Amino acid sequence: MNTEDKLFAGLGLGLVIFYIVLFAAWVTHIITCLSEGKWGFLLAGAIAFPIAIIHGIGIWFGVWH
Repeated sequence: MNTEDKLFAGLGLGLVIFYIVLFAAWVTHIITCLSEGKWGFLLAGAIAFPIAIIHGIGIWFGVWH
């Protein structure tokens, strides 16, 4: 395996991890909004998914709850 192949394999793995983190943040947003009854915020996250991802990551770091 040459250097270029290793670079592309590393980038591919990084991209897969990035998408898993985005999906996990989205699921965190949904579960939190459903459990706390934040229907408006749940709807906002459904319409504009970056809101849900930012909120989910914020929950992880304790910025929001």
